[in-house]
Amino acid sequence: MVNLVEAQKPLLHGLMKLAGIRPHSIEIEPGTIMNFWVPSETIIQKTKKNKKFTTTTLLSNNQCAISPESTTKPDPNKPVVVLIHGFAGEGIVTWQFQIGALTKKYSVYVPDLLFFGGSVTDSSDRSPGFQAECLGKGLRKLGVENCVVVGFSYGGMVAFKMAEMFPDLVEALVVSGSILAMTDSISTTTLNGLGFSSSSELLLPTSVKGLKALLKVAAYKKLWFPDRLHRDFLEVMFTNRKERGELLEGLVVSNKDTTIPNFPQRIHLLWGENDQIFNLELAQNMKHQLGEKTTFHGINKAGHLVHLERPCVYNKCLKQFLTSLHAEKAQK
Repeated sequence: MVNLVEAQKPLLHGLMKLAGIRPHSIEIEPGTIMNFWVPSETIIQKTKKNKKFTTTTLLSNNQCAISPESTTKPDPNKPVVVLIHGFAGEGIVTWQFQIGALTKKYSVYVPDLLFFGGSVTDSSDRSPGFQAECLGKGLRKLGVENCVVVGFSYGGMVAFKMAEMFPDLVEALVVSGSILAMTDSISTTTLNGLGFSSSSELLLPTSVKGLKALLKVAAYKKLWFPDRLHRDFLEVMFTNRKERGELLEGLVVSNKDTTIPNFPQRIHLLWGENDQIFNLELAQNMKHQLGEKTTFHGINKAGHLVHLERPCVYNKCLKQFLTSLHAEKAQK
């Protein structure tokens, strides 16, 4: 029987290419490969006669390899925006409603974190810091010199690490439904409040019932899909279960080991006001901890999946922040 979610992938990939981004696999270091969806116009290959032309070399998994003769050169007239996905879906699935809204004015890069969307590593490091390190190195290899990073949920934690590790690369952050770090106290309180015994039970469902429970706490409105679609989604989107379980284990840190970095970047918290996973109280506390460079905007009638539930409002708020950010930059 045809998997309906898998069958829709070529259509989604085609829409992304129409929006102006294409998939490329980058070797970060030996044994670590990351997939990035990058602006099509940035991909340049030099011939022996030093002529340039756009190239895409498709691999069997519909990704593209960048050969040693190829290079990437971001458009200097377009600010770079990097969209980092959460734990329940790869990059273009998570940001499908944002990409087309941004590509006209911005160079949009959409990475797949390690063990998502074809990105893999033989390293045993499962920390958000390692994800951030690989993303930073990958963006450098793609020729990105500075960018605004937008992170959702797990991707928000990776985004915070990126900003801390690469302050010259990350000029600003937009974070939705996330926190600085998953401390053991926040983890326990959040899971108990939602009625789950572990992060894996919540974020790595193994049954239609488990996936429905995840969607119930993640969305503001009740979502209905036929059970077959739930089963197909589980089969396609929840691969690499062992490694993803290790990512969840590597996410939780002790309260005594956490400190609040002094971020030089502007940070904008863009939140679903009905988020049950990371609620408004956590967001407001984080805003206070991060200081005066941090702003907050709540979107009503939206939960944890705010960018999917209310994409038009989310996109408007995101573009307003990006516009104000670059207006400030132009005045300096």
